[in-house]
Amino acid sequence: MFSVIFPGQGSQIVGMASEFYSKFELFKKFYREADEVLNFPISKLILEGPKEELNLTENTQPAIFLVGYSIFQLLKKEFEIDLNKAKFFAGHSLGEYTALACSGALDFASTLRILKIRGSAMQSAVPKGEGGMLAILGSDSETIEKIFYDNKDKYQCFIANDNSNGQLVVSGKIECINKLSLDLTSKSIKNIKLPVSAPFHCNLMSKATELMKKEIEKLEFKEFQNPLISNVTATEIKDKSMLKDLLVKQIESRVRWRESVLYMINNGVNQFIEIGPGKVLSGLIKRIDRSVKVSAINKEEDITIVRIND
Repeated sequence: MFSVIFPGQGSQIVGMASEFYSKFELFKKFYREADEVLNFPISKLILEGPKEELNLTENTQPAIFLVGYSIFQLLKKEFEIDLNKAKFFAGHSLGEYTALACSGALDFASTLRILKIRGSAMQSAVPKGEGGMLAILGSDSETIEKIFYDNKDKYQCFIANDNSNGQLVVSGKIECINKLSLDLTSKSIKNIKLPVSAPFHCNLMSKATELMKKEIEKLEFKEFQNPLISNVTATEIKDKSMLKDLLVKQIESRVRWRESVLYMINNGVNQFIEIGPGKVLSGLIKRIDRSVKVSAINKEEDITIVRIND
């Protein structure tokens, strides 16, 4: 059995999926529609850059969705690959919205609009330069949580992403991130400051939560074709009535990606197919369980290589 997974922020590059765009009219159609929905030439930004503008969160989020959604639809309609046979759909942070749209729970235009709003809200929740994120390698959540507890009067940081065995991402105010980094280095725990300007997936995003709660409430969800895995619970979303609450909570909650992958594996999944730019999630899954088959599709050559386990 296989699952389809969709990447989040950080997978974007200028020119992503340009091979598909140059060759398939269906791809161009989705890009034209996106430009119209957003009233902004996001297709030009994806294809030509500049990189700095593509990397703005309010642009990155709809851009990564557009690429993933277009590839998914291309596989279905041009290559007759039925990815809706998947046991589960899952996405990392904004990738959860791509999963929703590809499963039929949310329409294309609504997903684009809500991600533009989400990206803008998350970017503006904390003034630029006041928040940051730190990748921690070779440690585990229990160890890091103990460091937080032992130093609670010194700084306040939060685990934002539990990505894989030995890879966590932490959010906090920049002065707290800097103090944590020094403490980790003194304990020989490898850490890398990430090139982001906001502390995502923690309670510093409360302003974004307030705004998104109002916007998400306006969305109309349909029944989804495939069971979805929530970043918040790392388990299956049983029905569409749960979606609004979980998407609101997702903004401040830890992305429980490692646990989500293990949930899918423990429920019979032995193959993962990553749809969208890059191979970030594929790499994480290989760190979680090397026995499962992992593939990423972001160019035509990838399609000929992938063999799907029914």
